[in-house]
Amino acid sequence: MSQYKNMITRQRKWMFYLLALFVLGWGFTPYQSIFLGLLLGTSLSFYNLWIMQRKVDRFGKAISEGRRASGIGTFTRLATAALAVLLAMRFEEYFHFIAVVLGLMTTYVVIMIDFMLFHNQTSKGK
Repeated sequence: MSQYKNMITRQRKWMFYLLALFVLGWGFTPYQSIFLGLLLGTSLSFYNLWIMQRKVDRFGKAISEGRRASGIGTFTRLATAALAVLLAMRFEEYFHFIAVVLGLMTTYVVIMIDFMLFHNQTSKGK
């Protein structure tokens, strides 16, 4: 379980770093709508990551205790993505639509990169 907690911490840390980078990009570059779109998409993606990690943790505990497990929050994550798209369409003068969609995908990119880096570290240790 310690590896799972470490993985969660690493992924959240990378998401915070990306959010900080996007805030700096929004504040110091002329591409404010792009970085604001990335910021919106990534912040809602970070919320989705938090929900998914919490639900998976509860799912694992329920299975290990022999109880019936609930879902992992797919509908909530889809509703959050729909909210991001609606906000980007409603306030298109502030948010770049494609940047919002790319921001929504950052959680999955962070998960894949974290897996590859962790896998490379563990395979070198063997």
